[in-house]
Amino acid sequence: MRVDLFDFDLPETSIALRPVEPRDAARMLVVRPKAGLEDRIARDLPDLLQPGDVLVLNDTKVIPSRLYGLRVRQETAARVEIMLHKREGADRWRAFARPAKKLNVGDRIRFGEDTESTACELVRLDAEVEEKGQGGDVALRFSFAGAYLDEAIARLGELPLPPYIAGKRPTDDQDRADYQTVYAKDEGAVAAPTAGLHFTEDLFRRLDERGVSRQFVTLHVGAGTFLPVKAEDTAEHRMHAEWGSVSEETARALNEARARGGRIVAVGTTSLRLLESAAREDGTIAPFSGDTAIFITPGYRFKAVDVLMTNFHLPRSTLFMLVSAFAGLDSMRAAYAHAIETGYRFYSYGDASLLFRR
Repeated sequence: MRVDLFDFDLPETSIALRPVEPRDAARMLVVRPKAGLEDRIARDLPDLLQPGDVLVLNDTKVIPSRLYGLRVRQETAARVEIMLHKREGADRWRAFARPAKKLNVGDRIRFGEDTESTACELVRLDAEVEEKGQGGDVALRFSFAGAYLDEAIARLGELPLPPYIAGKRPTDDQDRADYQTVYAKDEGAVAAPTAGLHFTEDLFRRLDERGVSRQFVTLHVGAGTFLPVKAEDTAEHRMHAEWGSVSEETARALNEARARGGRIVAVGTTSLRLLESAAREDGTIAPFSGDTAIFITPGYRFKAVDVLMTNFHLPRSTLFMLVSAFAGLDSMRAAYAHAIETGYRFYSYGDASLLFRR
């Protein structure tokens, strides 16, 4: 399909730079294909679901994955910014480098509190460039591995707010709480599963009272989620792989709920993409552990997910293509036009939408 079909004009003033407080006070646009639009708020979610429905939430936890370092090559040096996006081993990560043209295979990058000093090995982290790909993608092998590498990244890294926020204000201590779901557990994401940011313990309590259960999956969101689609046709776009897991217990619980007539409600496009990757042709969900690079565009036949809660996405993005596949391109173009006109807040810290499958 032509990528320009998924374009729309978004005023800068529509981009949220901070979340609302409390989290479940965010606005939520309900989209029912052929039944119109309804303006609600996130804490109304229990009233919009049915007893027996199951929420599926992504419990990944964001790590401070933006690193600043010094490329060292013989007697020359250059400063580079590294954005980790996918772990490939105990001491190996794929990352986006900026400016990538300053890096060659075999170069060493030094990260640390004083990158130009070799006096203290304890505050320094080194990495070697093992591969260079397209679009600034590099493979790095670090001098630490496992938990030691995790500790070094936590100490030296910066929370990776999306560029449409980070380009307008600096990251601060408040973001460390705001840019994490209340149920985040499994470290490894470099971007938050932002639909989950609207949940509070009180909202979970009310969902329990309604008879809506919840299950957790893990998809470590990669920095590829920030990348625009530069191709003119969706067939030419390549998705970056992300690692995900659906446990045997979760798969069984979801299949049993659906057999009883309950609907599967994906909280976020990350949960949806993982469930669709794990689904069999008959719609049952199998245990899953591994990479997924699923790219969902209009024409895709959904097998597992009945309802999707998600934020408002960028023009020409793979995520706007996904929601258009789920609820229909015409429905989503009308929904986004309504959202812009009535002041909904867009992107990671913005408002929510609740989409019923076409």
